[in-house]
Amino acid sequence: MDKVIDIEERIPTLREKRRKRTNKKFITLLLLFFLTLFLLLYFQSPYSDIKKINIKGSELVKEDVYLNQSDLKAGESLWGFKAADVEEKILEEYWVKDVHVKRKWLATVEIEVEEYQKVAYISMDNELYPMLENGEIFKESSSAGPIDAPLFIDFEDEKLRKKLLVELSKLDPTVLSLISQINSTPSSADPYAITLYMNDGYEVRAEITSLAKKLNYYPSIIAQIEGAGQYGKGVIDIEVGSYYKSYQDEYAQFSFDIDEIEGQDIEEQEVMADEETTSQ
Repeated sequence: MDKVIDIEERIPTLREKRRKRTNKKFITLLLLFFLTLFLLLYFQSPYSDIKKINIKGSELVKEDVYLNQSDLKAGESLWGFKAADVEEKILEEYWVKDVHVKRKWLATVEIEVEEYQKVAYISMDNELYPMLENGEIFKESSSAGPIDAPLFIDFEDEKLRKKLLVELSKLDPTVLSLISQINSTPSSADPYAITLYMNDGYEVRAEITSLAKKLNYYPSIIAQIEGAGQYGKGVIDIEVGSYYKSYQDEYAQFSFDIDEIEGQDIEEQEVMADEETTSQ
């Protein structure tokens, strides 16, 4: 036979459950009240103002340039702007590749900038200007320090220049650092022909459209040449295939005997002196 539970016996349990539910609701409402009060006080107080703006990744220009471009100022509300709007303003600068704006620690704004890589220099109006991987010439400042990238010579064609900059941006940094100068040497057969002068004394003849793919093997090519032990510095041609010729062999047709020429000059001077003496 089933046991019959008297309703009076269950009343204390029901009351206890109801009391717990009421306490939970009260605590929840109390927390919401204090949270709302805290937020109201926070937004109305100086604690919600920007205390510090950190700029990261600035190399091409000073940090103040990005600070001015962002329109953010210390003392303004930390929540009075949209990060996307600030990012859009900074991305208007042609040398900026990407940017991220973040709020940190309820009082700090962090602006992290990624600039286009500087891959070469070009001479314009008697000044040297850096050229960026996106093909733009960075004219905000000329180079006053040491040249730490290749120098472009005879690159008046902007499209050609931009193609080459894209290829240089694909190079391994160690290979890029070995390039001292790049000359545009086009021909009727190949308008993209270039000549590179390397810091280690070699000359490389290449083609712009395949430069990065082939020149990244430059260290291994040099290792093979110097590993053979019988070759000196010379010309490496990677335009079509890949071959090497020493300077002596490449420029042999231009060689001459300096002593012989100097001897001829002395003989000519003596003859001229004798003629002058006779005429007197």
